Amino acid sequence: MAGSAASCVKDVINRSPFISEMLIQEVISFSNLASFIKPKVEQLYGGEVSNASIVMAIRRYAQDLKKQNKVSDGGRKIDYELSMKTSIYDVNIARSKAFIESLPDLYDQVHPESGDFLNVSIGEHEIVVTVSDKHRALIDEMVKKEKVIARESDMVALTIVFKDNFLETPGITYLATRKLAWENINIFEIVSTLNVLTFIIRRTDSLRAYGVLQTFLDEEL
Repeated sequence: MAGSAASCVKDVINRSPFISEMLIQEVISFSNLASFIKPKVEQLYGGEVSNASIVMAIRRYAQDLKKQNKVSDGGRKIDYELSMKTSIYDVNIARSKAFIESLPDLYDQVHPESGDFLNVSIGEHEIVVTVSDKHRALIDEMVKKEKVIARESDMVALTIVFKDNFLETPGITYLATRKLAWENINIFEIVSTLNVLTFIIRRTDSLRAYGVLQTFLDEEL
């Protein structure tokens, strides 16, 4: 057995942010949900579990989720600014030494201090460059000999600038991404620094995403 029946219920619910959100919003019947997840719970548990036990576990976990849904900020309001930059170009390439060595040229020609958007994320196997669309030709020239994994244009950067160190406040990134997922908004990149959190999304989702984040920041922080 994987653990208690209650822990199995939690595991099944945690696999779907949509179920979690419906429990928090109180728009789903505990008994209907219990019937729906019962086969998965029993498979995970390794034996039969009664509907009543599943309902009780769901009810208790729903209370925990509601508590978790509120960011713990010590009772003070978190100050922030929410902004949007349009016309963003996003390129994902296989990591290469040659491209990394060419980055100084990129930094010389793209100027965030003058309003350009630029973020370079270097992973173990891939590199992602997210930049203002006006520099697309520059990026395309730089990656023409690289293995391009994906290119996305007509993107938007939604940026939250916190007046305080949001990394010291647990839950903000988790709750914000869950709110966007609930609205079926796909996040292509997440960029975070000490006081800044940026989501790269499609332009077609930008107005909905802005509204979702604005509501979250105003009502739940």
